Amino acid sequence: MSTIKIQQVRSQIKSPKTQKLTLQALGLKKLNQTVEHKDNPQIRGMVEKVKHLVRIVE
Repeated sequence: MSTIKIQQVRSQIKSPKTQKLTLQALGLKKLNQTVEHKDNPQIRGMVEKVKHLVRIVE
C-alpha cells in the first residue's frame, strides 16, 4: 500500500474547532511539519476537509 506525505502550510489559528481537531488527528502541530500516512479513503477525506491548510508533498 502506498503512502502519502502531508505538510501543513497555513496556520490553524482562525480555523473552526473541527478543522483544528482534524489537523491534530493527522498529527500536524506546527507550520511546515510533514507527516506520512497510508494512502486510504479515510486520510484522503481528512485532507479534503482541511485542504486550504495543508498540501500533499510528492
